[in-house]
Parts: sequence; structure tokens; C-alpha cells
Amino acid sequence: MAKSIKIEKQSSKFIKPFVRTPQTLTHFKLGFIDEFSPDVNVGVVLFFSTNTHQTTNFIARLEKSLEKTLTRFYPLAGRLYVDKNATIDCNDHGAEFIHAKVNIKLQDFLVSEANVKFIDDFIPSKIGVVLQQSDPLLAVQVTTFECGGVAIGVNATHKIVDASTLSTLINEWSVTNRQENDNDNDNDNDNDNDNDNDNIFSGTNFISSLLFPPRGLCPMPVPPMNNDELNKYTRKKLSFSESVISNMKAKGSKVQLITAIIWKAFMDVDTAIHYHQRESMLIQAVNLRGKMTSLIPKTSCGNLFGTCTTECRTHEDVEELTDRLSDSVKKCITNFSKVHHDCEEGQTMVLNSLLSLTNIRESTCGVIVTSWCKFPFYQVDFGFGKPIWAAPGTIPINQSAYLMDDVQGNGVEAYVFLQVKDIPLFEEALKHVITMSF
Repeated sequence: MAKSIKIEKQSSKFIKPFVRTPQTLTHFKLGFIDEFSPDVNVGVVLFFSTNTHQTTNFIARLEKSLEKTLTRFYPLAGRLYVDKNATIDCNDHGAEFIHAKVNIKLQDFLVSEANVKFIDDFIPSKIGVVLQQSDPLLAVQVTTFECGGVAIGVNATHKIVDASTLSTLINEWSVTNRQENDNDNDNDNDNDNDNDNDNIFSGTNFISSLLFPPRGLCPMPVPPMNNDELNKYTRKKLSFSESVISNMKAKGSKVQLITAIIWKAFMDVDTAIHYHQRESMLIQAVNLRGKMTSLIPKTSCGNLFGTCTTECRTHEDVEELTDRLSDSVKKCITNFSKVHHDCEEGQTMVLNSLLSLTNIRESTCGVIVTSWCKFPFYQVDFGFGKPIWAAPGTIPINQSAYLMDDVQGNGVEAYVFLQVKDIPLFEEALKHVITMSF
């Protein structure tokens, strides 16, 4: 990019649910997975090549469709009680909606190798902690580019939102927006074109507290980072095409293969720093939807995940690590599939898997990899086409990575968060690991 990027906020407002939340639902309890989830935000930004300058009432339509979507996702329009009860006040204070403009063409931004540094600038409250009762639990930023193109960034508190919930929310919002487009096209001369069903409270799929009742857990500790601390870290984007993945010696799912490569690179960095190989532990999130005998629906909202821990105490190559990861995940999923969520065994199994995140010792090389592959972010369609790029927001956990499908669906894009001082070692280790993988 020849010129520096400058994003200017045009407007900001709070969008409230189209239908008020019933008094009987004004207090929403967090489940124990929600309780344990860290006090950070989960965000994603989707880039579209549409020419929004020719779209009448583009922003107003997005605002109206978000109103109707929030009726079904009403806890996200509330505010978090900062108390031991871990409760959301579903007061309909609304989600924040920001309209912004950026001084660059979308194509120029996408072709720049430096674009990953600016991803968080397209997501509201890019790295925040929900501490104040006045803070919104959901924020949206719609940024228009020069000469057409738009980025839609969505950010929500991890206290009630995981990646699946985020994907469900955005897809439902996009469907509602398409319906608004159709209504406008079909009723150009009708001043009252709201569907009667829009005026009916339609409930919610937030069931995490029903499935996994609260236990008074403390959130997973994440070291607070001010700007000075954040400047010590960076994020790298790694791209693996379908052809590259298929030509590697290790065979397995693309997620486990790329996870093994990243894990191996981090282990080699750790060995270079400490002058000997240390025990390593890799933790992956496991989506519980459809995994347990109760078959939790895929569209269920809230935090509905466990974790899978894989350990390595000896020198292993990528092929061996891929096999180790695959076996570990299969065993984990098999164990989850044998129990019902509401029996004590199922509750304890999920709880213990979460607590493994607190068991990473300082003497261990700990790595966290979260896969967002297969979540349908690239299927989002607000009525002006599907995204040409989707990228996750930063969660500031050292030696962590997020995996996403590429736009074709068969490759993988990995977003690795690490310390700036470790970049040379990581790049050298990664190059060696990839070379040895063919």
C-alpha cells in the first residue's frame, strides 16, 4: 500500500431490538462454559466487493435488519452485570453500530502483504475487555472503501459468544437483510411493508446456561495488555492452498496438518530459546454441537465448546504430530459422544476439559490453536454477494493461532499471534518445518 490507511468514523448509534424483550426474560444467567470463557471479545471482518455507492439506503437497511435480528439474539442487546451472579441484564440498550469510511480502494488493500496488520481496525473495540456495565456486548462496524467495496466487522463478548454463535448471528442477520431488500423491491409503493411476524418476539437459541448450568467459575485468566504490551506482539498470516496441503507427506485433515506445522514451529522456537527440548502441550477447542448423545443443535447459541489437549515429550516430525493430534481429537470426540450433557459424567467431562487451559505450566511449551474452518463465514450474503475475504479479530494470547478456510474452501489461512522478538526464530523454524513436510 503506497499510502497509509486512515479510517474515519462517520456515525455511531445503538441499535435496539425491533421487539422489546419480555420482562420474564430480562435476566439471562451465564452457563459454566460462559463463566469460564475469558473476558475478551470475539470478532471477525468480512470484505465484500459490492459497489455500495449505488445502493440506496444501504446503511439504513443494515441497521433495520440488525434490529430484527437482535429480537432473536436479545441477550446481545443487553449489558453484563459485573457481579458474582454472572448475569446479563437484557435491558434492550442495544448493540453499537458504526459507519466508517477508509481512504483506499478495496483491491489495493487486499493485494497488500501488510493488510493483516490492519484487520483489527475494521472491527469495533478491536481488543477489549467488557468491564463496565455500560459497555455493549455486540458492536458492528460497516466500513466503505473508495470506489466501492465494504467491510463488515462484528465483535461480541466471549462471555456468551463463541465462533459458532458469531457465525450463526451474522448469517441470520444477512438473511434478514436480504429479506429487507426483497421487501423494498416488492413494495416500492407500499409505505407499510413490515411483516406482521416481525412484531412478534421470536425467542432465542441461547441455551448454554440450560445445558451447562452455572458453577461460579472464574474466567480463564488472560494477561491484560495495554498498548505498550500489545506492541510487543504481532500477528502473522500463513496461507496454505489446497495443492500445497495435498502434496505434503503427512495425511490427515487439513486442520490437524496445519495445526501440527504450527505446533512444530513453536516447539522448535522454544527449543532454540531454552537450549533443550521441553515438554509441549497443544490445546484445541472442540465444538460440542452435535457431538454429545443429546445432539445439541448446530444453531444453538452461547459458549458450547470443550477442549482437547495433546502432549508431546519427545522429538517428533510433522507426520507424527499430525497422527498424534488426529488420534487425540478422535478420542476426545468419541468420549464426548458417549455421554449426555445433563448427566454428571457429561458435565464433569466438559468442565475438566476446560480446566486443562489453566494447567499449562511455565516449564511447558504451551500452544493454543482454534479452528474456525467449516463455520460458514464465506456463505454470508447480505444481498450484495458473498465475502471475498474473511479474517478473525485478534485475541491476545501468546503462541496461539486461529485457522480459517480460504475463500475457495479447501485451503487454510492461519493467523498466528506471537511476540515480535520471536518472529525471526519462528519464520526460520516454520520454513524448515514446511520444507521437511514434502
